[in-house]
Amino acid sequence: MVKLIECVPNYSEGRREDVIEAIVKPFKETKGCYLLDYRADKDHNRLVVSFVGEPDALGKALVESAEVAIKNIDLNKHEGAHPRIGAVDVIPFVPLRNITMEECVEFSRKFAEDFHRRTSVPVYFYEESALRPERRNLEVIRKGQFEVLKEEISKPERYPDIGSPEIHPTAGATVIGARKFLVAFNVNLHTNDVNIAKAIARAIRSSSGGFSAVKAIGLELKEKNMAQVSMNIVDYEKNALYRVLELIKCEAKRWGVSVAETEVYGMVPAEALLQSTSYYMQISHFDPNQVIELRLLDLLGRD
Repeated sequence: MVKLIECVPNYSEGRREDVIEAIVKPFKETKGCYLLDYRADKDHNRLVVSFVGEPDALGKALVESAEVAIKNIDLNKHEGAHPRIGAVDVIPFVPLRNITMEECVEFSRKFAEDFHRRTSVPVYFYEESALRPERRNLEVIRKGQFEVLKEEISKPERYPDIGSPEIHPTAGATVIGARKFLVAFNVNLHTNDVNIAKAIARAIRSSSGGFSAVKAIGLELKEKNMAQVSMNIVDYEKNALYRVLELIKCEAKRWGVSVAETEVYGMVPAEALLQSTSYYMQISHFDPNQVIELRLLDLLGRD
């Protein structure tokens, strides 16, 4: 049986089209890899790629892509709304088919060794691959971003998991690990006051006492003249998108602000959207198997 892993590498580049296309090229051309989606945000100055592949092919394409990113991105000159410590900022592996989380963890660690050998970029492990419990959370590793890490990486508590305690001079460091499927969900507000978005983010995120599986920050979107609550829903089964959205609406009313639009960034499981569809349409006893395409895929997958 073919083993498939989903990977969602994040790069600190969202503005130069030629660099973006060069970064994505290996995922289009490597046999055994299937590019699902890629999109860049100029305000975030960040590229998020979603692709699926067999382990060997996936690793080969990733390293080739990383080498392009490291050659073209200098974090000393990088500016963007999204937190980052690396040109190749984070590489998560998600078990998709015929592979366990434990196997994904093992793969992530082997890949990280090869990644460091090829690029000289130090590596931190997070989520299920973390070697230290406090490093399960990405925000702990990324505290202070590139600018602080390059000063503090020599401190024992900030030593990388792979590589010497020295930052790559232009590419920073990279965070690698295995995790469950998450949904990147953004809510844009009818205001350009980023402090409102930050206050709402504090109210809903896990670390501040909000939803158990939600990570959130407030960002400014200069191109849209809006503020954004940018989120990772790390377990959509625990925290349905509609519940998160409704609380954001409630918090926004305190500031006299309404929701302008929402964004799903990258790929999303059908179930995550269907939960919200059934809620807003008030469909009684809705079953995802009622969606004909999903039912057919299920039946065909058994053959």
